[in-house]
Amino acid sequence: MNIVTYVAKHTTVSEKQVAKTIELLNDGATVPFIARYRKEMTGNLDEVAIGEVVKHKTAFETLEKRKETVLSAIKEQAALTPQLQTSIEKAMTLAEVEDLYLPYKKKRKTRATAAREQGLEPLAKIILAQKEEEIAYQASKYLNDTIVNEEQALQGARDIIAEWINEDQKVRTRLRRLYQRKAAITATVIKTKKEDEAAQKYQQYFDWDEPLHKCPSHRLLAILRAEKEKIVRVKVAVPEADALDSIDAIMIRTNVESCTDQMFLAIADAYKRLLAPAIATEVLNQAKEKADDNAIDVFAQNLKQLLLASPLGQKRILAIDPGFKSGCKVVCLDQQGDLVHNENIYPHPPQRETTNGIKKIKSLVNAYKIEAIAIGNGTAARETEAFIKKIPFDQPSLQVFMVNESGASVYSASKIARAEFPSYDVTVRGAVSIGRRLADPLAELVKIDPKAIGVGQYQHDVDQNKLKSELDTVVMSCVNSVGINVNTASAPLLSYVSGIGGKLAENIVAYRSENGALRSRAALKKVPRLGGKAFEQAAAFLKITDPEHPLDNSAVHPERYQLVAKMAKDIGIPLKELIGNTSEIAKIKLQNYISDEVGLPTLTDIVKELKKPGVDPRKSATVFEFDPTVQTIADLKTGMKLPGIVNNITNFGCFVDIGIKESGLIHISKLANEYISDVNAVVQLNQHVLVTVINVDMDRKRIQLSLVD
Repeated sequence: MNIVTYVAKHTTVSEKQVAKTIELLNDGATVPFIARYRKEMTGNLDEVAIGEVVKHKTAFETLEKRKETVLSAIKEQAALTPQLQTSIEKAMTLAEVEDLYLPYKKKRKTRATAAREQGLEPLAKIILAQKEEEIAYQASKYLNDTIVNEEQALQGARDIIAEWINEDQKVRTRLRRLYQRKAAITATVIKTKKEDEAAQKYQQYFDWDEPLHKCPSHRLLAILRAEKEKIVRVKVAVPEADALDSIDAIMIRTNVESCTDQMFLAIADAYKRLLAPAIATEVLNQAKEKADDNAIDVFAQNLKQLLLASPLGQKRILAIDPGFKSGCKVVCLDQQGDLVHNENIYPHPPQRETTNGIKKIKSLVNAYKIEAIAIGNGTAARETEAFIKKIPFDQPSLQVFMVNESGASVYSASKIARAEFPSYDVTVRGAVSIGRRLADPLAELVKIDPKAIGVGQYQHDVDQNKLKSELDTVVMSCVNSVGINVNTASAPLLSYVSGIGGKLAENIVAYRSENGALRSRAALKKVPRLGGKAFEQAAAFLKITDPEHPLDNSAVHPERYQLVAKMAKDIGIPLKELIGNTSEIAKIKLQNYISDEVGLPTLTDIVKELKKPGVDPRKSATVFEFDPTVQTIADLKTGMKLPGIVNNITNFGCFVDIGIKESGLIHISKLANEYISDVNAVVQLNQHVLVTVINVDMDRKRIQLSLVD
């Protein structure tokens, strides 16, 4: 089976679409570029569909590479038959390949190899044939100085048979199916850990048992984490009788009792000692892989929503990283997000320099013509918000925003932050990050390892390589869907642009520093090492404000500039006057511009962009206010209705910030008055909601909320 057929079989994409997509990928095209600017080639596939092609293309290449390795290894042993080669080449999964390879794998010394060294393989073959009625007599022929009786000979023969059974592909396939249908996962607390305080968060798994295929991803990952922390023992098993019956059906071929009695013993030994541990581990790993995929998908959805959160835009911002004992770090940023001032104020205990703090903040707001105030939502956040709102500013329209500061401390200690602010300490950098996050969440969050942002579930327990790959894909998708100002973007932000990467991003920033702002997309070609392929992939995602060419601030690709110019010429107006002129754009007859390379999907995108060039697809930031009467968990009462912000989404519900240290949980069953299978169908990250308090557990600091009446 070739790669196109394989990918098409595992997706809903046609072979023709797969072939064209793979051709583009092999030519170095990125997923965002293909989805946006090669619609005619792929049959208008979106990023999700193209991502599936990429996923299964990689899986096929991994499978083929493993086949080559296995075939080479068996060939070296001079054991590769035409039939075996065909079976390996036709295998559709890695498990099939590994089953076929298992008999030829180099093994450490086993009970079976020891029995072979004692010359017992012929006896094993006699038993396996199941025709000999006097097997004890046959066993007596193998007695010697080391094999002193018939039972010892039969035991050695059974060891060899057990290994053959373990390596039998039909047996392993049937057992896999049984485990997939009937495997149960059990967790049992380790007695010495039962009373440990740290173990209590896993208390529900101290005596747990459920079908593995029904265990949701978040629960499986929690159980496996408890096992990793040596709090519980985990076991995956099927009813032993069912397993033995499955093997018997394949291995027992006659009614010759003398041999079948030996076979039953060998089967029981093979299952208990070899097959059960191997298949249980394999099935658990598969379940873990699915759970990982599910958790990664949740994280990816959350990250996407967070990255595409509403930006305030280019405003002069005063940002505050609040604190009690160490005071509040205050920074002032200009419209480009550059730091223009920083200092500390101490409006809270123990210093409580309230009057001085008010004077300083008011003075800074006036001096730097501040348009908005950003307050980090960590320690002392609510107290700082209350302090700021008491200040009688001269600008009554001055807005105050609470900003999620998750990950700001990670950024402030990072190499990127040190490079941006080499002369300032981590407290200043953290406050700057809070302010910039209000102005443009996407531009600031790309500087932080996504795992440190604090959304998702069990992100530290899943496959880290797969997590990084998926999150990088999400960041790239978000960055390219929004489009980037090439003259203000940081190197980390530029690195996620289609076709750019880390080194070219640094080159762009260096070129800007040396030559000033780029005035056109064409000028990108002057950036060192930015060649034709990189320009093709990146140009349309890099925008230039007040450009030399009127389309350089749009998402129209430079390769279509001549086409747009022809449209303007055909309706008799200059290109510059066409952009944003909806009445003139309505005169364009798209059918007149269809060609072999350009179809209606691309033409429709062009017209849409001409109507609103350079428009940010994200919504504008809005002010949110928590209930001022609720400052700590002690202020909560059952039945209270409170405003909140969704700050994390999981498979089992969502967490809501209600303005105190502890976030409350809305279980999936409390999201709507009907059955809900997908939390994201009801709520989104950063959504403003009105919740009802239904339970407060003061001892465990847990709050249960509801969205339903």
